[in-house]
Amino acid sequence: MKRSTELSRRRFLARTAGTAAFLAAAPTFVPARAFGANDRVLTGHIGLGGQGRGNLRALSDHAIALCDVDSRHLQAAAKEAQDRGRECELFSDYRMLLERDDIDAVVVSTPDHWHALPVIHACEAGKDVYCEKPLSLTIAEGRAMVEAARKNNRIVQTGSQQRSAGNFRRACELVRNGYLGAIKEVHVGIAASNHPFRNREPIADSDPPAELNYDMWLGQAPWRPYNELHVHYNFRFFWDYSGGQMTNWGAHHIDIAHWGLGMDESGPLAIEGQAEFNAQGWHDVSETCRITYRYPNDVTLIVGQQQRDIGMGTKFIGEKGTLHVDRGKLSADPAEILETELAEDDVRLYESGNHHGNFIDCVKSRELPICDVEIGHRTATACHLGNIAIRLGRAIRWNAADEKIEGDDEAAAMCSRPMRAPWTLEG
Repeated sequence: MKRSTELSRRRFLARTAGTAAFLAAAPTFVPARAFGANDRVLTGHIGLGGQGRGNLRALSDHAIALCDVDSRHLQAAAKEAQDRGRECELFSDYRMLLERDDIDAVVVSTPDHWHALPVIHACEAGKDVYCEKPLSLTIAEGRAMVEAARKNNRIVQTGSQQRSAGNFRRACELVRNGYLGAIKEVHVGIAASNHPFRNREPIADSDPPAELNYDMWLGQAPWRPYNELHVHYNFRFFWDYSGGQMTNWGAHHIDIAHWGLGMDESGPLAIEGQAEFNAQGWHDVSETCRITYRYPNDVTLIVGQQQRDIGMGTKFIGEKGTLHVDRGKLSADPAEILETELAEDDVRLYESGNHHGNFIDCVKSRELPICDVEIGHRTATACHLGNIAIRLGRAIRWNAADEKIEGDDEAAAMCSRPMRAPWTLEG
């Protein structure tokens, strides 16, 4: 892996354990160090905006290092950590944070275009990783992240925290054990666009503020002049950095659809859809969409944004009834489905009552976390495929085993994208 600054490659290589193959069964992980019962896992936090601060609060007892390219975010997070009794070393470049030998794990809460490289570099540095969803900006990035985790024997948890909520697990167990009968259709509702231009018009480009290292914020993304309404939270509305609500909320609710359908290591067969985009071109991503996926076993999944017949969350439609689950909600028709007690030999899904806690436990035990990197990659892949279909305005075919779009060179090329020099995925 090439670097854009001098890191000690010798130190990286010394930490890598190296198993080249991805195993279908749980891999044998090599811990960074042996943990005793009272040992604290020590974490470094990369990206300290809204979600990053939330992750820091959840793991404040473990934090020893903080990193952000915006000094305002960094200082605010440092004060919050200090108020919680944690003195943290501060960094503006995540690669320097990774040089600390005492950091066991890192938490990546950056914009989407800054997920892949920190995760891969952390794995190479012998760190375990908690990475926010969507796992990747492109399908190729996601596969590279999985390979880095496996090669270096790292625990990588995707921040799809709904898997650690009891109502989502309950819903998926009912589906997986056939209490709705054969599933014919799944509806996934995602949020309205909520883009920065709903209540205001664009503003002119300007010089970046002194507190922001804008070149580092852009990272691998193409060079663009700084614009206040394109950075921080608003990154998600531009293709260079994200995929809109499709990769934001879609990464949550498609993840639950995959869990219920048993598709964590697979994916759709075909994807098509329609979308509406901002008429003035003020932002890139869809404002409304309806995307249809065909899955194995003759299951249709429909993602709807601003569609009256598809509510927020995930709805499973089976031969014997329907089941709808969202945050804090679980309903069924007929309602008696929710009274079902699982049989002794029914499938029980991975149980976690705390997503961050599950990650820390797995750092110590070396067991796969509830939303392992492969799971996060497959969910993000479905989101990316939906965006590719609506951007091109035509159906595409997906080979989930080979992870390739078939019969459409233009669509296949959109599974990856070049990185702005000197950043690269190439070795």
